[in-house]
Amino acid sequence: MKILMDAGPWLAVPPGGYGGVENVVATLTTELRRRGHSVVLATVGESDLPVEERVAAFPTGQFGRLAAPYPGVVGIAHAHEQVVLDTIGRHAAAGQPFDIVHTHVEVVGPAVLGALGRSGPPVLATLHWDLHRNADFWAGFDGRGRVFYAGVSAAQVARGPELLRRQTLGAVPLAVPLSRHPRPAAPSERRPDVVALGRITPLKGTAVAVRAARQAGLPVVLAGPVAGRPDEASLRRNLADPAAHLHGNVDVRYFLDEVAPLLDGVTARWIGNVSGEAKDDLLRYAQAALFPIDWEEPGGTAVCEALAAGTPVVAMARGCLPSLVEPGVTGFLAEDEAGFARAVGRLDELDPAACMAAARRRFAPASMATAYERLYSEAMALAGGTGTVAGRAQDISGSAKSA
Repeated sequence: MKILMDAGPWLAVPPGGYGGVENVVATLTTELRRRGHSVVLATVGESDLPVEERVAAFPTGQFGRLAAPYPGVVGIAHAHEQVVLDTIGRHAAAGQPFDIVHTHVEVVGPAVLGALGRSGPPVLATLHWDLHRNADFWAGFDGRGRVFYAGVSAAQVARGPELLRRQTLGAVPLAVPLSRHPRPAAPSERRPDVVALGRITPLKGTAVAVRAARQAGLPVVLAGPVAGRPDEASLRRNLADPAAHLHGNVDVRYFLDEVAPLLDGVTARWIGNVSGEAKDDLLRYAQAALFPIDWEEPGGTAVCEALAAGTPVVAMARGCLPSLVEPGVTGFLAEDEAGFARAVGRLDELDPAACMAAARRRFAPASMATAYERLYSEAMALAGGTGTVAGRAQDISGSAKSA
């Protein structure tokens, strides 16, 4: 199968730190190529994932620009999609058209690709976001039998409007590269701290993580960017300019007003972005990973990464998290901050080996690739007029069933 994988213009593939979507694309693309599929990757110039061809509109990732006012960033995704369209046309003219385009670009991907009409290849758009964002688009866009959706959890798709659900072929839980370590870290190998991995933002509940760890008597490490800035030095450097747009950014204000006052560099510290082996080790040797989210999380890549490293998870019972965490086995789920703090104090009840075993069974790259192969074939058949969309949002990953 010949696939155009549209990762978007925001971060490199694989990313050098934060990058949930890009990590998923890297994991899926690697497994698809291992199975013999040909993949052309639409990304940014600094990406180095091995593929048959890479195309890009920008030499570097544009994620840092997302914190700017809307008029300054609205054209970025469109410029990227123009390269995607040119690539589709170039390959078709050479008599080597794509069997399918798999886009991970929110709104702009399906909209622009849908405008090709019947002259374009079938499109599968993975929904990585809360569908209440850009709800008007999801409620009104008609792929006209050529653009279809895949969710990342059944809970996510269930929140979408009727028209979107009718065009959704299934929900494929995310997968992550399995830890390079064959076993979890032993208790004697672990650091005393817990980790909060992800963007520092109100939606991720970062301040809750710090307060809960403090109540449990555990140090906490925050690993992730603030408004696209990868570390404290970068953030402070940008804020040194009184005219910088970051001064009004919601995530920056949250960090400065609610998170930074809780940090002392010892019992609570922010280390910025981590990636690769450093991230794997950060998770593997922690007591637990904390996810006190304050939104309906659609996918939960970092949760899968923590469990794959053999590290238990404490999370709020929102969005897809109840489908990823098995209470009392791989972690705990809480309904509020008080319950979350109590759960952090119960980590000795959890077995890291059970966490790693569950991740290897449920979040392996092979499970995700198999599910997407099925959706690619279905989208191609439907676009060719051989069937109709039933509009289901069940987990179709086979071994990756919801807990």
